[in-house]
Amino acid sequence: MQNRKGFTLIELLIVVVIIGILAAIAIPKFANTKEKAVVASMKSDLRNLVTTQEAFFSDNQDYAGTLGAAQANGVGGAGTAAFTPSSGNAIVLNYTDAAGWSATATNPAVPATSVPHTCGIFVGDAATYSGGAGLAATDIEGAPKCY
Repeated sequence: MQNRKGFTLIELLIVVVIIGILAAIAIPKFANTKEKAVVASMKSDLRNLVTTQEAFFSDNQDYAGTLGAAQANGVGGAGTAAFTPSSGNAIVLNYTDAAGWSATATNPAVPATSVPHTCGIFVGDAATYSGGAGLAATDIEGAPKCY
């Protein structure tokens, strides 16, 4: 009698089918991981923008009206805050007055049909400044929200 060692074709096929089933379950779970990471970077940029704006306010008693590579002091929205967003993120700053501002962040890697696809933040009176960032007056000042 011969002593044969190894797996039969049926055993190998069963293992391949089980691996295929596990992959079919796992792949959809991780499909939108990149989008979640991009949204997290937009929220992080908005948090960092609050810090930058507060530092600018400390120097000028007013918020910056624009963002740039270097700080340029000024009042009435004429100042520039030194802030560069993460790669791919686009931040639109909405200067209102010395009491508050709002901003929105978008990234082309997150399609407009995806929810969330835009993040916003405001500083100041909620009823006055939240609308420029697409937020509601009930949202929390200084906390980014994606929608």
